[in-house]
Amino acid sequence: MSPLMLLDTASLYFRAYYGVPETLTAPDGTPVNAIRGLLDMIARLVRARHPGQLARGGVHHLRADAWPDGGEEVPPALAAQVPVIEEVLAAAGVAMAGAPGYEADDVIGTLTARASCPVEIVTGDRDLFQLVDDERPVRVLYTQRGLIKLDVVDESAVTARYHIPGRAYADYAVLRGDPSDGLPGVPGVGEKTAAALVRTFGTIEAMLAAIEAGHGGFPMNSRPKLAAARDYLSVAPGVTRVATDAPVPDVGGALPLTPAAPDRLTALDERWDLGSSLRRALSALTGQS
Repeated sequence: MSPLMLLDTASLYFRAYYGVPETLTAPDGTPVNAIRGLLDMIARLVRARHPGQLARGGVHHLRADAWPDGGEEVPPALAAQVPVIEEVLAAAGVAMAGAPGYEADDVIGTLTARASCPVEIVTGDRDLFQLVDDERPVRVLYTQRGLIKLDVVDESAVTARYHIPGRAYADYAVLRGDPSDGLPGVPGVGEKTAAALVRTFGTIEAMLAAIEAGHGGFPMNSRPKLAAARDYLSVAPGVTRVATDAPVPDVGGALPLTPAAPDRLTALDERWDLGSSLRRALSALTGQS
């Protein structure tokens, strides 16, 4: 069965911006490296993975509000390209799903939970590792090494890399810390201790409950470290855990046979000189050779 492919668009245009030289510009000198890099990435993904459906998640940045140091700073040259990216993808007919008050991660998590087919999530955000599921299957195509090379991440890959159960990445990241989310982690708790705690207790809530109940069994003298970080641990899981029940409207997601707004797409191409990148993306999306 052809998979549903879900694009974490914000994560991908960050990768495109840093992976394609800023010397790639529109006629007026405005950088278009993120736009063209993302279009080329979509073209390669569709041709290589043959999704039956394709959708992208909308972004609201609530997690950055919940954890003030969270999120990446958006360079001005990238910020100027984001509205154009949204316009181009909409005109091309790439479905966008969203829900007021929810982040793209939550939208992707919800669409993943609803899907009755295999799911491939394309992202550079490790938080989405928590959605992998070998039985369905749900996999993450992780853009760790630029725009070309993707790591296919499933439960066994998470276990092999982090020594935790396949879907336990969110709690592990809270304990160990994750600079990309502004998570400092628990002082004195590194990768080995974080993994041992997750294997022993499963969740942050279970660890805190065990501390309150006076239970033992905390590996590597971690109990006092967790107790000292109780305030952090009561907030941080909300930064990393992805909702799977957001009120996201159904968006279909069928690949477009033709662009949704061809005249608008032509105008955008003329304004920003998207050239071969746009042609490759449209050819892949519409199934042309």
